[in-house]
Amino acid sequence: MTTLRHILIAMLMVSAISLNAAEDMPVDSAGVADTANVASVMVKTKKMIKRPHDDLYQLPYSMWTRRENWVRLAENTGVLFAAGFATLGVLDLLPEDATAWNRKNIDGKPMFKRWWANFHAGPVWDSDQPLFNYILHPYAGAAYYMGARSQGFNVLGSLAYCAFISTVFWELGIECFNEVPSIQDLIITPIGGMVLGEAFYLLKRHIVSHDYRLWGSPVLGNAVAFIIDPVNEVLGLVFGNSARQWIKYNKQQSAINITSSWIPPSRDLKLGLTINATF
Repeated sequence: MTTLRHILIAMLMVSAISLNAAEDMPVDSAGVADTANVASVMVKTKKMIKRPHDDLYQLPYSMWTRRENWVRLAENTGVLFAAGFATLGVLDLLPEDATAWNRKNIDGKPMFKRWWANFHAGPVWDSDQPLFNYILHPYAGAAYYMGARSQGFNVLGSLAYCAFISTVFWELGIECFNEVPSIQDLIITPIGGMVLGEAFYLLKRHIVSHDYRLWGSPVLGNAVAFIIDPVNEVLGLVFGNSARQWIKYNKQQSAINITSSWIPPSRDLKLGLTINATF
C-alpha cells in the first residue's frame, strides 16, 4: 500500500509549467536530463531572437491585407531615387537612336528651362524601341511595385507607390529634363508593373515559404528572389530582410517552443515534468 500511495502521489505531481522559460528542478544521479541546463540554453537562445517586423509573407495570401513598414519604404524610396539618377546618367551616355532623345534640344539649354518646355509639350506617343516600352518599363514598374508590396502594402497601396515613382519621379521628373513625357510610359509602367509585380509577389511567397528555395535549390531560389524583388533583397543585405528574418525566427521558435524533460523516479519517487511553451 505504501508503494501504491507513493506512485499515486508521484503521478499527481507536475513540477513546473512555465511560459518562455523552464524552472530549475531537483535531479539526482539517476536523471537522464538536466532541466536546469535546458532552461539555461532556452534563455540564452531567447536573447538571440528578435521578433521581426510584421510581414505579409507570414500570413495567408490576400490582395488587401496591410502590414506597412513605412521606415523601410522610405529607405527603398531613397535607393530608387539614387538608382533613377544613376540610370539617367547611363542613358545620357547612350547614342540618340537608343534613347530617342533629341540631342539638339538637350545640348546648350538650361536644365530647368528644358524641363519646363518638355513638361508643357507632353505627353506624346513616343518612338522608343519595344525593348524599352514593353519589357524594361513593365519590369521597372514591377520592381517599384515590389518595393512597397514586400513591405506590407496591399495591391492598391503598392500600385499607388509604383505610379508615384514611375510618373511623378521618373516620367514627369528626371526624365522630363531630356524628353517630352511619354503616353506609353505613363500607362504601361504602373499598370504593367502592377500585373507583373503581383505575379512576382506570388512567386516570392512560394520561394519564401520554402526557405528561399525554388525547385529544391537555394541557389535558384535566391537568384530569382533578387531578380523579382531587387530593391528589398539588395537593401536587405544592409538593413535586414524581414522575410529572411522570419524564417530564422520561426526555426528558433520551433526549437524552443515546447521543450520537455523527463526525469525517471529516484529512490524518493520524485517525478519531474517540464513543459515550456512560447506564444
